[in-house]
Amino acid sequence: MTNSTSNGILHIEGLCAQISGKDVLKGLDLDVQKGSIVAIMGPNGSGKSTLANVLSGKPGYEITAGKIEFNGRDITEMSPTERGQAGLFVASQYPLEIPGVTPIELMSAASPGVPREELIRRVDLVNKELSITDSLMERGVNVDLSGGERKRMEILQLLVLNKAMAILDELDSGLDVDALELLASMVAKASKDSGMTVLAITHYSRLLEVLIPSEVHVLVGGNIVRSGGPELAVELESTGYKEFEKI
Repeated sequence: MTNSTSNGILHIEGLCAQISGKDVLKGLDLDVQKGSIVAIMGPNGSGKSTLANVLSGKPGYEITAGKIEFNGRDITEMSPTERGQAGLFVASQYPLEIPGVTPIELMSAASPGVPREELIRRVDLVNKELSITDSLMERGVNVDLSGGERKRMEILQLLVLNKAMAILDELDSGLDVDALELLASMVAKASKDSGMTVLAITHYSRLLEVLIPSEVHVLVGGNIVRSGGPELAVELESTGYKEFEKI
């Protein structure tokens, strides 16, 4: 597969990756267009989170073949910091605690050259909807936060840092219906207003009822086995993944 259009932001070609010696991604191809919302769906163990972790450059994941291009640059060998500076943001399924580092300090480190006062202004603007309390903003990132609070903190960082592309790994995990609708709608609005590209990784269609994708790809056994429009997510909600697991 080749990236034949000039509007592509993410091009993945023949990507093979493993963790702890186990092959997980097995020749995956994917093209994502700038400003689009694309969904990756699949059962447990299909390689969805591995894809997110490989895109982020997380240590422990080894790329054994293929390449990743982001905004026309080969980032296959880039460090996580370099990928972030290039405009890629990955919202983790299980955001980690960072004791001793406040959210503002983390965002300052991730956006060198942006004055602290400007970051605080952006935080206040985004936080009008997220309603993250001052006490949570003053403690270490995600320290003693619930799963839902951690997801809010991830979306706060994403919207404040204003990256070109967001990888959302199971944003709906651990969220109630109201929180999911709020966070998904904020990401959808950011995509519409700023042109931010979104790759949403999920099991279920409920996220995609708010964050409506232009494309849905089914990932099974380390490869994309079917692609379609948003109606595919609705179909999967009723049929599940059994037919694909036979492929």
